Amino acid sequence: MKRFLRKSYDYINERVHLESLVEYMGKKYVPVHRHSVWYYFGGISLFLFIIQVVTGILLLLYYKGSEELAFESIQYIMSKVQFGWLMRSVHSWTANLFVLALFIHMFSVYFEKSYRKPREITWLTGMLMFFLALGFGFSGYLLPWNELAFFATKVGTDIAGVIPVIGKPIMLFLRGGEDVTGATLTRLFGFHVAVFPGIFTVLLGIHLILVQRQGMSEPLGFENVAGNENKRMPFFPNFILRDLLLWLLVLNLLAILAVFFPWELGKKADAFASAPAGIKPEWYFLFMFQTLKYIPSKVLFIDGEILGILLFSVAGLVWMLVPFWDRKTARGEKNRIVTYIGLFAVFYIILLTVVGMLV
Repeated sequence: MKRFLRKSYDYINERVHLESLVEYMGKKYVPVHRHSVWYYFGGISLFLFIIQVVTGILLLLYYKGSEELAFESIQYIMSKVQFGWLMRSVHSWTANLFVLALFIHMFSVYFEKSYRKPREITWLTGMLMFFLALGFGFSGYLLPWNELAFFATKVGTDIAGVIPVIGKPIMLFLRGGEDVTGATLTRLFGFHVAVFPGIFTVLLGIHLILVQRQGMSEPLGFENVAGNENKRMPFFPNFILRDLLLWLLVLNLLAILAVFFPWELGKKADAFASAPAGIKPEWYFLFMFQTLKYIPSKVLFIDGEILGILLFSVAGLVWMLVPFWDRKTARGEKNRIVTYIGLFAVFYIILLTVVGMLV
């Protein structure tokens, strides 16, 4: 076996020069400090995306993206296809853990100030992938064509429709018409399995290249402390092996969640039925949904819902452009306002999400 592996390596190395790649990776080092644990969430996010792609392809073999057959095809996957229920459950749980890992990765980069020069583009590509991940969640929610997903999608597209000037065209574009119908399902299915994955893969490639070229970021002032130049570990194999160990732990967690808490299907969507009580979006949209409920119907001359959407849009844009407005103070000190904004965002999201789940 060892001889076979060696011959295989020599065969590939002779054609694609693997030795130069191994040599390059062997010269890369990862800073070791008390916040090094946050480095691993980027790799965890990548691993969860890979699982999403693999399980999504397996589900796609049996799924029918039409109003008449979508619900029945999911039923068939869960009851007739061998381990189909497990693949759907893994896919659904992975989607939630993927967004959670991206949240943690984003905030860790933010608080470590890892978006500063020369990593502005790395931050921008990461933020675009984060927004696309939310798009994955929204577009995939309707695909089972069940009652809860149908009315949640209706509420979500209604909210988008209240944006001044561009709201109505956006709503019509998302729905493929005035109402949530089979055309909406077909459109979101196309986004979920083709458009979003294609864009995400391109951004992911750019992001990984930038991370490899620039290396892992170091905390501010890390290089100025004596002895820190020796606090590094080789990227290959030390960091890679630790990353793989975490991937195995995450895989075990996914298996436990999928087996003991399988994803339910619910009832088939009926456009003529009344909406069930307590319709809520997925947890990663819940803090925004709950905020809109607390805003008065009228704030001066602006509709409360419109004001809330505009505020979230501006906040998202400001957050995304943080590398370009976060500067040191006149005395050359760190800008603590940026940290306070991040802490407020974390506590606000957690608090409103918990409140939204409880009420």
